Amino acid sequence: MRTGSGTATGARRTAAAALVLGLSAVLAACGGQDGGGDRPKLSASGAYVPQPPTPDMAAGYVTVINKGGADDELTSVTTPLAAKVTMHTTTGTQMKQVRSLKVPADGELKLATGGDHLMLTNLTHKPKVGDRVSFTLHFASSDPIEIKVPVEPTTYRPKD
Repeated sequence: MRTGSGTATGARRTAAAALVLGLSAVLAACGGQDGGGDRPKLSASGAYVPQPPTPDMAAGYVTVINKGGADDELTSVTTPLAAKVTMHTTTGTQMKQVRSLKVPADGELKLATGGDHLMLTNLTHKPKVGDRVSFTLHFASSDPIEIKVPVEPTTYRPKD
């Protein structure tokens, strides 16, 4: 004999479903807007291109700062100045092309003379000191960052 037990079971299922939906909404709200430090928060600074000594190749340098709580990766860089931009690491005197460079959580990726850097090849023109070049930095999980990069003298070394 069933005396309302089906109604009680249905009510429990409805309450459980409402609870799951409510918790999902709370979790979505927590992860929304500026959902804490579990995402990368990237910016770029100190970018420059030394005036290249040759008309077809140049180097590029930039610091990518991550104030977020998760790592990201610089996966590519594009610029109207060059047909191709490659990323390189340098260890000692060995330079190696890589597919991406890590931007650590609460840290920075520093592309600098003698270390990790960008190589711009097949230049559309040889830039002059004082020119500004557009770069777009592309990342594994963050939105691209567009920057204007000054062309500095060939011997330029930034102050730390």
